[in-house]
Amino acid sequence: MKDDAEKPFLDTNILIHASCQPSAKTDKATQILKAGGIVSVQVLNEFASAAFRKFSFTWPEIREAIESFRVFLEIVPLTTKTHEAAIDFAERHNLAFYDAVIAAAAHLAGCTILYSEDMHHNLQLTAALRLQNPFA
Repeated sequence: MKDDAEKPFLDTNILIHASCQPSAKTDKATQILKAGGIVSVQVLNEFASAAFRKFSFTWPEIREAIESFRVFLEIVPLTTKTHEAAIDFAERHNLAFYDAVIAAAAHLAGCTILYSEDMHHNLQLTAALRLQNPFA
């Protein structure tokens, strides 16, 4: 298995495209998901909220989807250190706060790539961490 620095961090939209929103992006999102990576508890929370609110998943369907993610993904917690780093990322890169929390979690997990469709493609967040839109 890849070490953490080689594992990408996945934003919520990758999970959404892989399981909720059949589209031209579904195959790519599924490929990324199955290759493995890291997500935070926040990503799972955002997935649950969107799946229920926007895609009318039932709670048992949401549980089943999240359990399937755990086969491929490592899940990292949110901590005070994540919160503090998020404030720095939001200020330094002008990110929306919850996007900054995801960036901070990716940074603290030691990832080099953060896959997200919603943030600035190819933005270098730190010397090691870069945002990448896999659908670009």
